[in-house]
Amino acid sequence: MKNMTLENLAAACGGKLVCQGQPSPAEASAVVIDSRQAGRDSIFIAVKGERVDGHRFIPDVFAKGALGVVCENLPEKPAGACILVEDSLKALRQIAEFYRKQIPVKVVGITGSVGKTSTKEFVAAVLARKYRTHKTQGNYNNEIGVPLTVLAMPEDAEAAVLEMGINHFGEMHRLSRIARPDVCLMTNIGQCHLEFLGSREGILKAKSEIFDFMQEDGCAVLNGDDDLLSTVEQVKGKKPLFFGISSERAAQYEVSAEDVREKGILGSEAVFCHNGEKFPVHIPVPGAHMVYNALAAAAVGFRLGLTGEEIAEGIAAVQSVRGRSRIVQAGDRTLIDDCYNANPVSMKAAIDLLVQAQGRSVAVLGDMLELGEEEKELHAQVGRYCVQKGADCLICTGSLSEAMYEEALSAAEEQGRMPAGGIHHFPDRESLLAHLEKLLLPGDTVLIKASHGMGFEEVVKHLSGE
Repeated sequence: MKNMTLENLAAACGGKLVCQGQPSPAEASAVVIDSRQAGRDSIFIAVKGERVDGHRFIPDVFAKGALGVVCENLPEKPAGACILVEDSLKALRQIAEFYRKQIPVKVVGITGSVGKTSTKEFVAAVLARKYRTHKTQGNYNNEIGVPLTVLAMPEDAEAAVLEMGINHFGEMHRLSRIARPDVCLMTNIGQCHLEFLGSREGILKAKSEIFDFMQEDGCAVLNGDDDLLSTVEQVKGKKPLFFGISSERAAQYEVSAEDVREKGILGSEAVFCHNGEKFPVHIPVPGAHMVYNALAAAAVGFRLGLTGEEIAEGIAAVQSVRGRSRIVQAGDRTLIDDCYNANPVSMKAAIDLLVQAQGRSVAVLGDMLELGEEEKELHAQVGRYCVQKGADCLICTGSLSEAMYEEALSAAEEQGRMPAGGIHHFPDRESLLAHLEKLLLPGDTVLIKASHGMGFEEVVKHLSGE
């Protein structure tokens, strides 16, 4: 890793380098916080977690040939070089910030309330048509995941796509300091993390911290159809680049879409417009909201010098990510695996997709977490929406989802028609799994969606056999 010597790392994190004799001039081969990933010439950062203290594994990583460790407490008779720090997690961020500055890579930082991961996949697929592209893996989007993603970046990377998620003020400021983005992309401002950020305006303020360390020649790419983002007039003295579908504002957008044709679980098709150029795009991931993710990727692509043809090829190559609108064939049933996370906006979008599918539509929905004081009302809205959209069966799970269940019953009574498969509620995931098979029929299309903390990936495993 370029310039990642013990002395440079100690200086980067303000640590004290403790070693016998002269420190090795070698550059680190990797920086890890998992001792199982440590190898020869790696740097191991000993982090104190909720369950495990990484300091216990310092002897193990030295036995594997580690170049050194970063630690808060020196081990007895250390077998190699140690960098002593007050806070290992802070040191992780500082070391990642140092490494980011060593690599002349174009960084796209992606944030927003909904669609960050899917948009990341679209942007990475588009940029990969022209650049050696590095991207966030899995859910590595927080104050541990972002620095680890940066530290995993190859020296020859030409573009990096970083997903950046937060739920408190100040977090995005720290992530931006690490990423130093050339492009700051915001998907939308929804109702996630209201418990900590207070309001949608608070969410916008917190996420706008991504601009704090944007490069001087960088730019903001924003969803122009979002009522709050559309009000952003300048970012560091520059007008943002907007994308959207609204025909009324299309002339103001860097990229817009027209003639959008939904194909259900097969995705959608549209014509994208940019500076008078029009080109057809196939979006292979289902959900009307995926058009926005593709538009965002197109705006970034044009900003970084790609052609319309290259952008269309990249979008067409995108594959669904586990837990995010992924279609799974489970025998004679079709599963819509959208269980990674949930909020009112993404719940309604997923229901819209479900009711387009062939066969009986079954919504298996769980609690949406971190919604603050209005959590019961927001769950109730989803329950009513599901019935009004015509889902054939609604299965609610969790304490908060009881409000979803009750409002769905009220909506069904008001319209004088109960869904054919009924409306059901279970207090927890375990009771759901015990009764779920009895409520399903052959040929069903089943949506599985809840906040990550509900563990609904177990429901997907149960039904799919994965």
